[in-house]
Amino acid sequence: MSADKSVKKVVLAYSGGLDTSIILKWLQETYGCEVVTFTADLGQGEELEPARKKAEMLGIKEIYVDNLREEFVRDFVF
Repeated sequence: MSADKSVKKVVLAYSGGLDTSIILKWLQETYGCEVVTFTADLGQGEELEPARKKAEMLGIKEIYVDNLREEFVRDFVF
């Protein structure tokens, strides 16, 4: 499979776990593109800061963590 080198930027739903960390590095190496991470804060607490730090260690410049707790509870719990 040939990688489309015209891809300049990819937004990755990033948890900081093994799977998304591997795909993040793969996107950088395969496409040579900028990767932007997005992590949804659903109330997971202490897991968010390690995810942010891991993204920084992998060279990510744009890291977004959005507090979606209220929306998650409203739309999916009740």
